[in-house]
Amino acid sequence: MSLSTTTRSAVGGRLRAARGLLTGFAATSAAHLGALLTDTPALRHATKPALMPLLAAHSVAATERAPKLLAPALLLSAGGDVLLQLGNDPAFLAGMGSFAAAHVCYVTMFVQRGALTDRRRTALLAAAYAAAWATMISQLWPGLGDLQIPVAGYSLLLTSTAVSSAGLGWRTGLGGALFLLSDTLIATQLAKWRELPAHHFWIMATYILAQYLLASGTLKAYQDEDEDQGAVEPATA
Repeated sequence: MSLSTTTRSAVGGRLRAARGLLTGFAATSAAHLGALLTDTPALRHATKPALMPLLAAHSVAATERAPKLLAPALLLSAGGDVLLQLGNDPAFLAGMGSFAAAHVCYVTMFVQRGALTDRRRTALLAAAYAAAWATMISQLWPGLGDLQIPVAGYSLLLTSTAVSSAGLGWRTGLGGALFLLSDTLIATQLAKWRELPAHHFWIMATYILAQYLLASGTLKAYQDEDEDQGAVEPATA
C-alpha cells in the first residue's frame, strides 16, 4: 500500500469519525431538548454533560489543523453545564467562572484569527452591543441582588465574544449573538422576571445552536484557509 493510499485512508477514517460525532451531538441535543419539553429530569441530567464534549471531539476530528483553543472553550463550557446542574449558589458561581474561561478562549481565538482587523465594523458592532449590554444590565440590576457584579462582569465578557465572533463570519457572529441571548434568558430568571413558556427549552435551544455555530464557523474559517493552500477539507456541516 502506497503512502498516499495510507494517508487517504487515515483521513477518510478521521472524517467518518467527525461525522459520527456530529451526528451524536445532534441526537444528544434533540434528546436533551425533548427532555426539557416533556419534563424528564433523568434524561435531561444525563444528556446535558455530554453535549459539549461531543462537539469538542467533532472539532478535533474534523480537521488536522483544528484551532487549539476551540476544544478547550467547549470543554470549559461542559464544566459550566455540569456545575449549573448542581443548583446551589457556590456551584452557580463556579459554573459562571468556567463559562467565563470559555469566553476568554473564544475571544482570544477570534482575535488571533484577525476578527478585529476591520476597525470600522468592529467599532460599530462594539457600540451596538455596548448599548444593548448597558440597557440589559440597567433593567436586570434591581433584581439581581448579590449577583449584580458577577452577572455584569460575565455578561460584559460574553458581549466581547459576540463582538469578536462577528469578525470571523456570519456563522460565528450569529453564534455569539445567540449565546448572549441564551444567557440573557438565564439572567431574567435570576432577576425573577416573568418566564417565557418553556423557558428552559429556549435557554438550551439557543445555547446549543450558539455553540454549534461558533464551532462550525471557526472550523469553516480554517477550512477556507486550507483550501487556499490545497489542503484537505474538514467535515463541517
